[in-house]
Amino acid sequence: MEKIIHRANTRGSFDYGWLQTNHTFSFSKYYNPDRMQFGALRVLNDDYIQPRKGFGMHPHNDMEIISVILKGELAHKDNIKNGAVLKAGDVQVMSAGTGIVHSEYNNSETDVVNILQIWILPKKTNVNPRYDEKSYSPKEKYNKLLEIVTPDKSKGKLWINQDAYLHLGGFDKDFKEIYSKKIVSGGLYFFIIEGSFEICGEKLYRRDGMGILDEDHIEIKALEKGELLVIEVPVK
Repeated sequence: MEKIIHRANTRGSFDYGWLQTNHTFSFSKYYNPDRMQFGALRVLNDDYIQPRKGFGMHPHNDMEIISVILKGELAHKDNIKNGAVLKAGDVQVMSAGTGIVHSEYNNSETDVVNILQIWILPKKTNVNPRYDEKSYSPKEKYNKLLEIVTPDKSKGKLWINQDAYLHLGGFDKDFKEIYSKKIVSGGLYFFIIEGSFEICGEKLYRRDGMGILDEDHIEIKALEKGELLVIEVPVK
């Protein structure tokens, strides 16, 4: 088994006033040749956006972009006629494909919005751009890993243009779970949203991340009440 550990305090961190951001992988002003990506997982940003501030209209292409809303409200607009206000527990996906232009703003006058911004390299390029969103309640992910993103269009869940799976779980102290890998060439990336966990003998704390290769079944134990994101992506 190969483990790659990224402690929270080793991320690239920047304060732009309107945005406080932490980059697990190289992004924008943060460059680390040892942290370019984990397989098809290219970006994992932990963003805090101040009230009524945000990212103005800007383009993307050939990237699968997933936003997990942890706190607050995020207002989305794009050039393919989508507009929405997403709240904590909501997940947004965009297949940028041939090109999408969008903005993301904090919808509140008073409260900070916290989102995880995840970019995954696509399986196919030059596809038609697409947007979708879905709400997931705390009850749905209570003491289990809930599949929130999948490559399977038929499941009625959010899907992306890559053989990748995202799961969220909220766990009580001492609860144990087994994650079984779904793709043969897959690698698993665990990101601790809140609390602390023991995974494959490693103790991980709030905002720590760990990639695991060459292991099909992973035991997860909550050391305290917490929340966990699991990202499975192709690595070969």
